[in-house]
Amino acid sequence: MATNLLVGGYTCPHVTANNVDERDQKTPDDWIPRHPDLIRLTGRHPFNCEPPLPKLAEHGFITPVSLHYVRNHGPPPKLDWDTHKIKIDGAVNNPVELSMNDLLTKFEQITMPVTLVCAGNRRKEQNMHKQGIGFSWGAAGLGTSVWTGVRLRDVLDYCGIKSWSEGAKHVCMGGADWLPGGGGSYYATSITRHVAMDWDAQNVILAWEQNGQRLTPDHGYPIRVVIPGYIGGRMIKWLTYITVTEQEDSTHYHYHDNRVLPPGIDAERAIAERWWYKPEYIINDLNINSAITSPGHDEIVTLMSGAVGTYKCKGYAYSGGGRKVTRVELSFDEGVTWDLCTLNHPERPTPAGKHWCWCFWEFDVPYMRLLRSKQMMVRAWDTGLNTQPMNFTWNVMGMMNNCTFKVRIHDLKEPVVPGGLSLQFEHPTQAGQLPGGWMVPKQTEEATPAAAPAKKVEDKPTAAAKASTKYFTEEEVAKHTEKDDCWFIYNGKVYDATSYMDDHPGGAESILLVAGEDATEEFDSLHSEKARNLLEQYCIGEVGAGEVGTSDESLLPAEETLYEKLGGEGA
Repeated sequence: MATNLLVGGYTCPHVTANNVDERDQKTPDDWIPRHPDLIRLTGRHPFNCEPPLPKLAEHGFITPVSLHYVRNHGPPPKLDWDTHKIKIDGAVNNPVELSMNDLLTKFEQITMPVTLVCAGNRRKEQNMHKQGIGFSWGAAGLGTSVWTGVRLRDVLDYCGIKSWSEGAKHVCMGGADWLPGGGGSYYATSITRHVAMDWDAQNVILAWEQNGQRLTPDHGYPIRVVIPGYIGGRMIKWLTYITVTEQEDSTHYHYHDNRVLPPGIDAERAIAERWWYKPEYIINDLNINSAITSPGHDEIVTLMSGAVGTYKCKGYAYSGGGRKVTRVELSFDEGVTWDLCTLNHPERPTPAGKHWCWCFWEFDVPYMRLLRSKQMMVRAWDTGLNTQPMNFTWNVMGMMNNCTFKVRIHDLKEPVVPGGLSLQFEHPTQAGQLPGGWMVPKQTEEATPAAAPAKKVEDKPTAAAKASTKYFTEEEVAKHTEKDDCWFIYNGKVYDATSYMDDHPGGAESILLVAGEDATEEFDSLHSEKARNLLEQYCIGEVGAGEVGTSDESLLPAEETLYEKLGGEGA
């Protein structure tokens, strides 16, 4: 059921999510209602999702909370409004612990709309070129909400933040979500003093309401950080502490997430040469970006002979740093010429002229022009004259992809209506494990030409080739569901993960969620090819009814990769 609520002068649509999804049963999240239409990007757990792009576009400027993207590294903690406190210490004259009631009564409340964007938005396009270490976001890893809270500046002033010369140079913030990365740590990060304290420039708030209602567990209940114009990874959810320091945050996730490394740096080299710790590659401000929402993926338009008229193309655009998007352009000829789109900026800029929200664009293209085009692409510009490149530059985390968003136009050989002409539109990818998209490798029915037969080499058989394959029924695998006896199925093979439970970068719990089951979909949504290689070391057989002891030379062990061994994180 959908309702509207007026908050801060903006109409906020509410789409209810009353039930716990069956996919969350038997997970640590089995108490959190979630909308069933959300596209899950990392299997059942942890919960990472985005809405279908058409549904995101349907709701316009303000995104319903239940359809807002979610980025969780682990299970949301169960916190209580009445007992929750934020500890503030470090380079302050008056260290304090503030309750939620303190925040509501001691400080001026602020309500403002802000667009949140995951740094991995549109990552799947990069993963189709070369798999990185992050899961596959589509183009809906963003959303806009009206946030209510207090200025971080006011809270720090209340605590008597010390001067720059006294060592108050960074503001470190951490949540209540304990995670396995780096041997175990809370998710934490930091921003500079001037970002935290300069209200005109940045507008950082500690928020407890989203679209006029208390935060949900997935979005940081009871309180979170909102930093307009920044990537979502800096906006700590379930905030528990603020520490003012001389140095930036030193925790695992501050360094091993939200970086754009040079294209020649892979995961192993990043660890071996400590690229994660190089300050020039950290991400803070969003870059400029845009996408096409109409026409949608697989949408078909049928034209009859002599048809006149236009098709209305639509989409979104945003930029970082408070910069206003000043123009959006479409090209139908591979970027030779560009047409200016009509812009709609629903937000009111701040008194300092900052724009913290996305805008929308549209363009009426004649049908006959679509018939002559093979592709349309969009790019945006902002007040800094930043625009989008024609092609992305791959990076190992697949972050900040902002190349021109390209939609292919196909002339269907068999029109939907006899006598007409049908055009079908194809987006570059679909989110997560969803099939479709012109960047996704197509399956072909044509057989690969046979190569000349290789000469037989009389090598001695390897130890792996000598090993016999054991076969297990699904019922047998289902019996092994404990931490000290954990099996699962992947692509028809059976794996014993017992010895790897404590070494798994995502913790033992994420493996136990699929213990005794087929984990193929879960595994593929989270892991790279290097992780698949690592997996082979734990293969003990196959699913089937074959005879125990029959020879199978396919179970070749793979060398454990450095990145997986050291607990690399996918963002």
